[in-house]
Amino acid sequence: MERGDEQAKQNGHGDGDATEWKKVAELRAVVEAQDPAVKEEDDSALRRFLRARDHSICKASAMLLKYLAWKRAAKPHGTITDEDVRDEIAKDRVHMHGFDRLGRPMAYLYGARHFPARRDLDDFKRYVAYLLDKICTRLPVGQEKFAAVIDLKGWGYANCDIRGYVAALEIMQNYYPDRLGRVLMINVPYMFMAAWKIVYPFIDEKTKKKFVFVANKDLDATLRDAIDESQLLEEYGGKLKP
Repeated sequence: MERGDEQAKQNGHGDGDATEWKKVAELRAVVEAQDPAVKEEDDSALRRFLRARDHSICKASAMLLKYLAWKRAAKPHGTITDEDVRDEIAKDRVHMHGFDRLGRPMAYLYGARHFPARRDLDDFKRYVAYLLDKICTRLPVGQEKFAAVIDLKGWGYANCDIRGYVAALEIMQNYYPDRLGRVLMINVPYMFMAAWKIVYPFIDEKTKKKFVFVANKDLDATLRDAIDESQLLEEYGGKLKP
């Protein structure tokens, strides 16, 4: 074993190369000089910001500083509680059950249950952060990513929320980098593609590759290929009860 790799393992960095962890240390030093709050973030979190900016210390530090400022404003008490987003939870738009074959926790989002006319954008953004925090608490040891199914069955123009979609993407991309593993878009109506074309430019290149549109004829096979039957919800032909 190389000396650098051995030192990385001794520091609890057994899942990456020594060069990358050295850059993480450099990133921490740069950011800590400007915002001591980075001390609350672990090295794995810093590594995700570093990877999101192709290991550029300059770009990653700017991204991380922006995150720390956002965190203070969005979570003044440290966390977003169920009570903080009670009204959003009641709309029953998101379920979290099971894991995919790669051990990533699954989230199921139901697009036809979202009505922008009934939502406050700030409340919605708080709810998005709450959901991302919640699914991250379900990550098994050694797993840093989650996966999702976005079910658009019944989606129509009354559900279309470009501002909300862009806001959710910005929160995920800017403040939860490298957390998303894959999104399966299912039961997609043709009219949704008009909305997708507007949203698409706001998605960064790495994230674009993670959205997979599934044709109805391939739905069952795709879901079963991605998720074991025991972990797939009953509504999609699996054996997992919600």
